[in-house]
Amino acid sequence: MTSPSPRSSARRRQRSTRITVAVGLLVLAAALVLGATATGQFTLVLLSALAAVALGAASTRITWSELAQTRRDAAADRAHQAEAYRDITARRTAENVAFAQSMRARIAEREEVIGHLEVELSKALERAATSTLKMNGEARRADLAESTVARLTTSLEESESRAADAIVAVAELEVELDALRAELDAWKIEAAKDLRKRA
Repeated sequence: MTSPSPRSSARRRQRSTRITVAVGLLVLAAALVLGATATGQFTLVLLSALAAVALGAASTRITWSELAQTRRDAAADRAHQAEAYRDITARRTAENVAFAQSMRARIAEREEVIGHLEVELSKALERAATSTLKMNGEARRADLAESTVARLTTSLEESESRAADAIVAVAELEVELDALRAELDAWKIEAAKDLRKRA
C-alpha cells in the first residue's frame, strides 16, 4: 500500500481544518446566543441571534465547499479509474483477437496437411487395390496356363512385393493421419480453453 502523497495529505488536513472551523463557528454562535439570553437584554439577544445566523451561514458555506471539493475529487478519481479500465479492456481485446487469429492460422495449416494426407492415402489405397487386382488376375492366369508358370510366378512375386509396399505405405499414412487428427483435436481443445480463460 502506498503512502499518501503530500498533496492528498494537505487536502485531508485542509478538509479537517475546514470542518473544525465550521464547528467552531457554530459553537461560537451558540455561546453568543446563550450569553445574550443570560443577560436578558432584548437588543443584545437580537444582535446575538443575527450573529448566530451569520455564523451558521458561514459554517454551512464552509461545509458545502468541503462537500463539493470531496465530490470533485471523487469524480476525478472515478474518471481516472474508468480510463485505466478502458485501456486494459482495449489491450485485452487486442490480445484476444491476435490469439484467435493465430489459432485459426494453425488450425487451417493442420487441416491443409490432413487434406493432403487424405489425398495421398486415397491414392495409396487405389494403388493397393490395383496391385491386388493385378495379383489376383495373374494368379488365375498362372493356374490356367501351365506353360507360362515360371514367367507368371516371377510376375506374381513382383506384384506381391508392390502390394506389400503399398500396404505398408497405407499403414504408415493412416498412422500419420491419426496422429495429426489427434494433434488437431488437442489444439482445438486448447484454443477453446484459452478463449474461455481470456473472455
